[in-house]
Amino acid sequence: MSEKEIQQIQEQINDGLLLARKRLIEKTKKENGELVVENDGEVVHVKADELK
Repeated sequence: MSEKEIQQIQEQINDGLLLARKRLIEKTKKENGELVVENDGEVVHVKADELK
């Protein structure tokens, strides 16, 4: 695989991760739920509507 092909695949992976994150937040907002995230090494529960 060439360097360009690797870069394109990495961009597709990154785009997929961003889309998955967006969908997770939207779904959790609809369910009025919370997400568990890590913030400075601490586990935190955050209402989905507080996230971007």
